Amino acid sequence: LESGRFSGLRTRFPPEPNGYLHIGHAKSINLNFGLGIEYSGATNMRFDDTNPVKEDMEYVNAILSDVRWLRGESGAAAAEPWAGDVRHSSDYFDVFYKAAEYLIEQGLAYVDTLTAEEMKEYRGTLTEPGKDSPDRSRAAEESLEMFRQMRDGELPEGAAILRAKIDMASPNLNMRDPAIYRVRHAEHPITGDAWKIYPMYDFAHCISDALEEITHSICTLEFQDHRPLYDWFLEKLLPSGLLPQSTLETLPRQYEFSRLNLEYTVLSKRKLIQLVQGRKVDGWDDPRMPTICGIRRRGFTPSAMRLFCERIGVSKVDGVIDVAVLEDCARTDLDAASPRAFALQTPLKVTISNWDDCKVEEFEVPRHPKREELGSRTLPFGKTLYIDAEDFNLDPPKGYNRLSPGGRVRLKYAYVIECDEVVKDDAGNVVELVCSYIPETRAGATPEGMKKVRGIVQWLSAEHAVPAQLQLYDRLFKTASPGAESGDFLNDLNPNSLISLDEALVEPSVKADIEGLSEGDEPIRYQFERVGYFCNDVPAAPGAGPSDGLVFNRIVTLRDTWANAKPDPAAAAGAAAAAEAEADAKYKYGGDAKAQRDVPDFLRCELRVGEVLSAEPHPDAEALYIEKVDCGDAEPRTIVSGLARHMAPEALVGKKVVVAANLKPAKMRGTMSEGMILAASTGEGEDEAVELVLAPEAAEVGQRLRLEGEDAAEFLPDEVLKSAGQQKVWKRVVEELNTNAEGELCFGGVKVVAAEGACSSPTLVKADVR
Repeated sequence: LESGRFSGLRTRFPPEPNGYLHIGHAKSINLNFGLGIEYSGATNMRFDDTNPVKEDMEYVNAILSDVRWLRGESGAAAAEPWAGDVRHSSDYFDVFYKAAEYLIEQGLAYVDTLTAEEMKEYRGTLTEPGKDSPDRSRAAEESLEMFRQMRDGELPEGAAILRAKIDMASPNLNMRDPAIYRVRHAEHPITGDAWKIYPMYDFAHCISDALEEITHSICTLEFQDHRPLYDWFLEKLLPSGLLPQSTLETLPRQYEFSRLNLEYTVLSKRKLIQLVQGRKVDGWDDPRMPTICGIRRRGFTPSAMRLFCERIGVSKVDGVIDVAVLEDCARTDLDAASPRAFALQTPLKVTISNWDDCKVEEFEVPRHPKREELGSRTLPFGKTLYIDAEDFNLDPPKGYNRLSPGGRVRLKYAYVIECDEVVKDDAGNVVELVCSYIPETRAGATPEGMKKVRGIVQWLSAEHAVPAQLQLYDRLFKTASPGAESGDFLNDLNPNSLISLDEALVEPSVKADIEGLSEGDEPIRYQFERVGYFCNDVPAAPGAGPSDGLVFNRIVTLRDTWANAKPDPAAAAGAAAAAEAEADAKYKYGGDAKAQRDVPDFLRCELRVGEVLSAEPHPDAEALYIEKVDCGDAEPRTIVSGLARHMAPEALVGKKVVVAANLKPAKMRGTMSEGMILAASTGEGEDEAVELVLAPEAAEVGQRLRLEGEDAAEFLPDEVLKSAGQQKVWKRVVEELNTNAEGELCFGGVKVVAAEGACSSPTLVKADVR
């Protein structure tokens, strides 16, 4: 564009209409359409419909629906995301045919009658050149006549093909006289029975690009070896007058990028078909499937998908993306946009003994804690309520903050209740709690002299609660690389990828929201507080009917529940072997990697005392702070943290904090972060509480923390936890960090201390530390 070679950028998205699109196609869609927008260009929507045997209008409609959803604007009057009309390779069949005849006339193509087996034998191998077909020397006139016989249906399928005449000794197998046309006596969805021959993809693809004046023909890396053929066809056809270009410089160019590989997922069309046909899933739009229609039905948003594509980027290096990246993009998008609501997965009856039988009180509460424009919702409160069974424990452990016999808990937005009696059935199961409420505690109030109640739970009025089914979807496979260890990807299916809770309850405002939807509306996505992100089920596959009753699909959990999952023994052994193999020998122990691996994980990490000098909002992410932290180095470090959602900047400045000081520096929304500030955390969603883990006020800045009773100076930490094996060291350490019953920072039950004393969270006990 800068050189003036092209006046504008034009890309295209050219799927075959022979299947459903998956998340790998989403990367291509976002790349092509995104480039068009970024450079004020355009993107064509073109179906490669050159094989009538495999094409189906069901797929055409599904693909268009997916692209509209992913890249289009909302609203009935929204313009299509592509430029002009939907295009088809079949629009250019006449031009393809003329181009083929031109190549024959120029001695650059010939009709070959070798059988498929003979062609394979003549083609050669990667190490041996091919040999010429006996028909390669066929006269152009004879080839032209036979080609017209193919066109008119006078030759049966397989009797002859048209081949380009290039180089049978080329080291690139794609250049060894590739096929251009084959005989197919099949009816085409658009052209009907007008044609008895159909072009091959490599031939039709480049000519279509040229006819549409595509500037950047973007495809995945498996087509890299096809690029010389792409260029050869266009260069040879340039003098024909069939193409709109007049010089080599203005012809389309092909560019390749790596395809998407995702952990805990399969994207092979063959394997996806096996899942559907083997009834391992409930169709192509099953919310566990990586198809775009499945992802859409699960509840992912187009903006979350675009954020995912932006985060993983584009390169020419094959790699595997952690599916947690996709899930985190969904959380980021949903947290900001989703209204909140109460949902109970396993309801437990609660009777308020000191509440009037007929009295109903209403609480007006916000739909979103940070978005007043979303309005409010009404929660009725009466004598009989439900809480979630998980929020009650007959024999609670020390530090338990939810309801127990004789204990108190706050019903969010309402009152504090105390459990006076537990009712059980004949089998000993708890079926009801008889509680009393404290009137002075309405809407978060704590009367003078009353101890503050720490536990907060959601609740619903029994009279007004609405029955619903919650579909708890999770990853379809239990291993990161399905089939890699077991030999069959079907052996690695996750038996808990779908758990249906048929007796769940949701608040009445949710029912009113869903009843207000019209056909074709996007589903409503909620954060069911302390449960996860959900949306009402709307089947996306053509012909699928709506779900009966209120059904909600879990999009993602509130947190990554797989991050600390313990692998099975075989996987653990494999991970240990991999960690051993990739251990970095460039440690501080004379290059002795084995000696370094014998050092306990905690001592390979460097936790220091740091002092926060400043904290400013990140310019591109409202959930992040950019802090300057004195860690005892020559200059303060820049650290990016996610603390903006939990505390004001002034709550950070001047604090002595615990800093993970030898982590690999990483960019966070464009700013390089040189460490991590540790914080304690309890609860989930809106009930999450986060506090800094503080070093003693008198602690010397920059000193290295140690485990109580041990001498950290005996071992030097790794300089930087940089390699894959080293980064796993930090992950293992984080899994063992928490606060004890006194709020003191511990690793594996042992206190983490400075010379001046223990590090601690002011109020959060038995909390995770991250």
